[in-house]
Order: sequence, then C-alpha cells, then structure tokens
Amino acid sequence: MAETFLFDIAERVLAKIVHLSVYEVRLAFNVKTDLKKLEDTMISIKAVLLDAERQQHQNEKLRLCMWKLRDIFYDAEDVIDDFKCEALRKQDAFNHPKINNLKVRVLGSCCLPLSFSLKMSHKIKDINGRLGELATEWNSFDLRQCSDNRHVFRRETISFVHSSDVIGRDEDKENIIGMLMEPSAERSVPVIPIVGLGGLGKTTLAQLVYNDDRVTSLFPLKIWICVSEEFDLSRLFKLIIQSVNAEVRCDDLTLEALQARLRSLLNDRKFLLVLDDVWNENQAKWVELRNVLRSTDGFSPSKIIVTTRSLKVASIMSSIPPYLLKGLPLEDCLTLFIKWAFNDGEERHYPNLVRIGEEIVKKCKGVPLAVRTLGSLLFQKTGESDWIYIRESEIWRLEQHENDILPVLKLSYNHLPSHLQRCLAFLSLYKKDEIYYSDRVIRLWMANGLLEHPKQNQKWEDVGKRYLNELLSRCLIEKEKDFGLDFNFKMHDLVHDLALDVSQKECKTVNSKTEMVAENVRHLLLCDQKLVEVPRVLEEMKNVRTVIIQAASKRPKRSEIVDKSLINLCVSNFKYLRALELTDSPLTALPNSIGTLKHLRDLDLARCEDIQKLPSSFYKLRSLQSLNLGGTYLKQLPDSVQRLIELTHLEITIKGKHSKQIRAGYWTSLQYLKLSLCMNLECLPEGMQYLKSLRTLFLSNCHGLVSLPRSLKFLTKLEHLKIYFCNKINLEIELDEDEDKDLQLRLKTCTLFGLIALTDLPRLLLQGSSSTLQQLQISWCENLSVLPAWLLNLTSLHKLKIVGYINLSALPEGIDLLSNLKELRIDGCPELCRRYRRNRGEDWHKIAHIQKVVIEDEEWICGMKCEDGDG
Repeated sequence: MAETFLFDIAERVLAKIVHLSVYEVRLAFNVKTDLKKLEDTMISIKAVLLDAERQQHQNEKLRLCMWKLRDIFYDAEDVIDDFKCEALRKQDAFNHPKINNLKVRVLGSCCLPLSFSLKMSHKIKDINGRLGELATEWNSFDLRQCSDNRHVFRRETISFVHSSDVIGRDEDKENIIGMLMEPSAERSVPVIPIVGLGGLGKTTLAQLVYNDDRVTSLFPLKIWICVSEEFDLSRLFKLIIQSVNAEVRCDDLTLEALQARLRSLLNDRKFLLVLDDVWNENQAKWVELRNVLRSTDGFSPSKIIVTTRSLKVASIMSSIPPYLLKGLPLEDCLTLFIKWAFNDGEERHYPNLVRIGEEIVKKCKGVPLAVRTLGSLLFQKTGESDWIYIRESEIWRLEQHENDILPVLKLSYNHLPSHLQRCLAFLSLYKKDEIYYSDRVIRLWMANGLLEHPKQNQKWEDVGKRYLNELLSRCLIEKEKDFGLDFNFKMHDLVHDLALDVSQKECKTVNSKTEMVAENVRHLLLCDQKLVEVPRVLEEMKNVRTVIIQAASKRPKRSEIVDKSLINLCVSNFKYLRALELTDSPLTALPNSIGTLKHLRDLDLARCEDIQKLPSSFYKLRSLQSLNLGGTYLKQLPDSVQRLIELTHLEITIKGKHSKQIRAGYWTSLQYLKLSLCMNLECLPEGMQYLKSLRTLFLSNCHGLVSLPRSLKFLTKLEHLKIYFCNKINLEIELDEDEDKDLQLRLKTCTLFGLIALTDLPRLLLQGSSSTLQQLQISWCENLSVLPAWLLNLTSLHKLKIVGYINLSALPEGIDLLSNLKELRIDGCPELCRRYRRNRGEDWHKIAHIQKVVIEDEEWICGMKCEDGDG
C-alpha cells in the first residue's frame, strides 16, 4: 500500500523553517508572522502523526486527509526553498566580479526585496488557508500524541517442522549442526546467528536443526523462543522458564525473582536455546540476558541459535561471523513451487502449466516464501489464463495474506526509521537488476532533501553513507563491490517490489506505453529506447522533483529531438525540479532557459559527448550542489560554473591543454573534484589552493598531466587522493625543510593506479599527512623500483597494498616499525612474493607481526586462505 511519508516530510519542512533563522535572511514582518503560523500548525499536526499513521489503514477518510496534507507540506517545502534561492541570487550579485570585492560574502547579509517578500507572504497565506480548511476534518479524528512505538509487533513461530516439507536446505542444516558440535571454552554461551532477508527461510532452517536427532541427543534441554520485536527481559525470562518447566508459575514474580528462578532451572544443564526473529539492537538488553544465561563454572557446553534480518543484531549478540543464508537454486524453487501449486502428482497432467511455472519461479529470485506465496495463489487453478496472469503481474500488485511474502518483508520496512523508509522507497526509481552506485544515490537523496542535517564535523555524504550502511545491515540491499570510498550494490527483486508498493504516489517509471501517472508523483524514470516523443501523460504534471532519463544500453542513442522536448518540458513544467539526469544524451546543447530551474541541485550530463559548451544562463543554477560533466568534452569550463557557490561535487572533462584559473572566493564549498579523460591537460588549474573545502581529488585518464602542483599543500581538508591511468605523471614533490617543516595535512587514503611513468611517491602530501594517512595503494606502476625510506614516517598507516606488476625488490628496511600496519597485500610482484612468502621467505619475519597478510602468489602455490588474515 502506498505510503504518505508524512511524518518524515513534516520533520524536513520544520527543520527548514528553523534553518531560515540560521541563515538570518532578513524577512519582512508579515512573512515572519505567516511563517510562524505555518510552523505552529505543522508542529501541532506532527505531534499526532504517529497515531494517524497507525490508524490510517482502518480509516479511509483519515488516509485521504493525510494525502491532502502531504501535498500541502510539499508545497510549503517548495515555498521555503524559494527563500534560499532568492538569498543565493542576492549573494551571487554581491560576489560578482563587477561588484566591489569588499562586499561581505555572508548569506545572512541578504535583505530580500519587498516584491519577493510580498509574493512569499501571499504563498504562505495560501498554504495556511489550505491547512485551515482541513483543520475541522483533521480534528474530527481525535488523534492523540504518543511515543514512537510504530514498530512494535508480535509474531509467533513454533519449533516443529516436517523435514519432508523443506526443500533445498540440507547443506545449510549440516553446516549449522557442525557449528553446534564444535567444542567451546567460552564462559558465555556461544551464539550462532543465522542472518538473511525476510522470507529466505531462517526460521525453517532453525526448525530443521532443532528437530534433528543428533541435536536432540547432544542437548538434553531444548528451548524455542519467538522473540519478535519486543525484547522485554521479563517476558523472555517467563517464556524460557515455562519452556523449561511448564508447571512453574511466574506471572507475579519480579524481574529479580525471575532471573533467580531461571538460573536455578538452567544451572549445570546443557541446553540449546533458539531465539527466533530477533530485532533488538540495544546491546545493554542483550548483555542482561546473556549474563543470566552465563555458566557459573567458567565453561559453557550450551549453545544459542539466533535468527535475525539484521547484521547489526548478529554483531551485538555474537563474536563469530554470522551464517548468511542464501536463496535456493532455481531447481529447488521449482520443486517447492510444484509442491504448493499442485496436489501430489497432479503436475504430470499439466505440462504447460509447469512450463509457465518455471517462468513464475524466476520472479522469486530464490526466496522460498515468495515461491510458496505464488504457488498457493495458483493452487487448484488449472486454467492457463490464471497462470499467465501471475507470470505477467508484478508481485507487489498481487493479493497477499498476512504470512505471504510482501507482508513479511513489510515488517523490515516498518522497522525502519521514517527517514530510511522514504530513502528506501526512492530506490524504486531504478529498474530491477539495476546496479546502484552509492555516491550517485547519496547525491540524489541530498538533492531531494531526504537526509538529516549533518551533525558537527559531518558532511551530507557522511549522513548518506550512514543510511546505506543501515540498509546493508538490515539485508535490504546487497553490496556488490567495494571501491574503498564508495561501493555499488543491488536490491533483491522482492525488496524492489516492496519499494514499488510503498512508493506508488512518489515514484513512477514511464515509457511510451504509460497511459496514466498520478498528478502529484514527484520522481520520474523515463526508460524506453524506442521513445519517439514525450509521453503525453507528463504534460499535465507540475510537481516533479526528479527526472532520470535512462541511458540507452545499445546504439543508436535516443533521438535528439526527444531529448530536446524532454528538457524543454522540464524547464516549462517542473519549476521545482531538484535533480535531472541526462546521461548519454544525444543533445548538442542545453537550452538557455535551463537557467530558470533555480531549485536544481543535481545535474548529471555524463557522457553527453556532443555538448561542447554550456549556455550563458548556467550561472543562474545557484542551488546546484552536484554537477557531472565527465565525458562531455567541453572545450573549456566557463567562468559561469565557478559562480555556483553551493557546488560540492564536480566531475569534468575538458579538451584544452590548460584549464581556467580558479579564482579566490569561488568554489568554497567544493568537496569532490574529478578530472577524467582530459587527454590534453598538461597541468591542474592555477588557484587549487583556494579549494579550502576539498576532501577528494580524483584524476583519471589525464594522459598529458605530468605533475601535481605544490599548491595542494594548502588543501588542509583533503582526505582522499586517487590518480588512475595518467601515463606521464610523476609525483616527486619534495618537502622544503624550512617552508614545510610544520606542514599538517589530513590525507587518509592515497590510491595510485596504472601510472607507468611513476618513479617516486608524493612525499610532500604523504609525509605531510603522516599522522592521518591510513591507506596507501600502489597498483600497476611498473617503473616504481624502490619504496622510499621516509615511508616509515607514516606512523598511522593501517593498510598497504602493492598490486600488479611493480618492479620492487624489497619493502623499506624497518617495515616492522610501522606498528599500526594491520594489513599488507602483495599481488603480482614476483620478487616481493618470493622474499616475503609466509614462513618460508627470507624476509617473512619482517612482516610476520602484521595481522593480515595477503600474498596472492603464496595463496596460489600453497592453497592457503590468506584473505582470512590469520598471520
């Protein structure tokens, strides 16, 4: 069922009203009064929204009222954002080179024009009026203030299962039983966590193990507890006591008496405790339970199995790696599907249905509960039309009952904080099986205001990474490849179905066949390589905030006429557009009218190879935070881009040998700069020292670049330096003993990849970051023959990787002095592999103290699992 996300939207709007005072924009008195009234009304509504969210599914009138509120809140957010846009316009005017450069460059100095104030006052009055019209209806629902216990729910599971009903889990069962049989000398009861997506069969696997004869003989006492969300110690103590001895009455006992009774019942008894469906992430609660279960004699033969959807829960409860449950193979899924769709042996009479069933099963992507759900829907239905309907339908559109796949997955969604619910829903904007890139997702979340305001010393990207890590820990997304600073990930098709279900009125995928789109949808994905004209359904829309035009996977590209029409539609209709993605577009130029998109925060023109210059109005995109011009082959970056004072992320490709100088006072917010495919570029732009906020510098395929400027030493916030495939570059930048003796830089990671001319490392930057540099990676730099002795000054180095053919014969003498070095990886360096081979190399003793040593040559020869890092 589509979600309103009303609580999260209300929080964001209220936060923006508060931040208006932080910016100290001078507001007319009537505007302040109207804003205060809006703030008070929204605070009053937000106070009872949690109650409204609980009741809405049983009260259709309430639900409709909440949808009306959502649209009003969105309009309020647009109006409040207008204030910042106007303030940025005023600031840009003050900062223009033609204006006296002594003008104060502070957003708070902006006094908004009277005409603008009157216009805004009228808009806010209109919003207050609409809220007033809803007030009577809203108050009639008699909503109450309440605490945020939206996520509390109770499920019941039992310990018994017929093994004949379970398909494809024999190997998993044997693995878990093997872990139960391993001896343990821990005083605490060892915990084996089984982790995976909802519906994968974690409970079923635990049931299989619990009922195995070997386990029964190994553990005289077995206890099964379904924990569910409410990790209440008193309740858990009672359930365990009653499971051990049903005759013990403990309803009126205090917590102290309960724990004493439990300890006496378990004393000197070997038990297996299964804690099924655990959600608790409060470590203190788990420690209290663990301490009661702990053996008194210092040795515990007992074991605990925990099933959970959360890697965080697993890490809190256990010191061993979790058992990550995978999906079933297609063959097992088909066997399971037939078991639920037919009576025994009946499938032999319907070979056509079985063939359709094979296609249906593929939709389930290995999740047994999804297989069971779809099989059950077709039980005793023998008409091909019913089966074809299920095959052609999205799972989220099919009717489902409480214990079917989507309601079970929805529990994971309900358990998320409101801000994560909205962020997860946003991911439905991508197609199934899409590879998501963490940095791109975070920038789109930023553009749409979906991130909480950063705390002290944090950046917006840090908040976005925390959100993604939360979704990873809850098994709602799956990491594919880690690139260090960022990663790519996938979303299981069923989680994508869930996201589609909850985001129906927020996100919409449109193609040439789309006949209807809800008027107030905010985010659009256009994906149709056969698109010959703009879908007419878009022409009536006004409130769109995100437009992603899917890149064609095959040549030829989309028609330039279509893309021109699309961008003209965006300019004319979507006045509050926040994000526009036009990657791989055949456009030869952007319209000058694009400058009217004053709310645009994210513009992605990657690989738009035919765009060679930007329109003169480009500087008007003052709200722009992220600009990707990588692969556009601009002749030169125009001055107008430097006037984008909100810009934090910039990727560019230019044709020229030299780029324009960065002027003082510009790009003061820029945190990420990537120059890629600048084949002719001979040097970085002058004025790099003015990029005082820069955290990441990435140079890729700049084949004419020969060196880095010494001015980089003034970038005291630079944390990450990545240089890839710059064929002529050499990084010899020596320290000046007098000038640089007190240099304090903050580099944390340095990655040098495919630099064939490299003979030395950038001492100025690396030794200047000796107390902060944690990772150094050198890959495929074939002419680097010696690592400098000053490398030993990098006392904070945690990880050193030397990968690819590098002509190194030895590590620096005294490598053992790097006491913080925890990981060393050597791959493809024959002499190094020979000298530092584990236990046999002549210099192995010099690196034997390092916690994790990975030598690929050693792994291949000896078959050792060096990645586990036990030496």
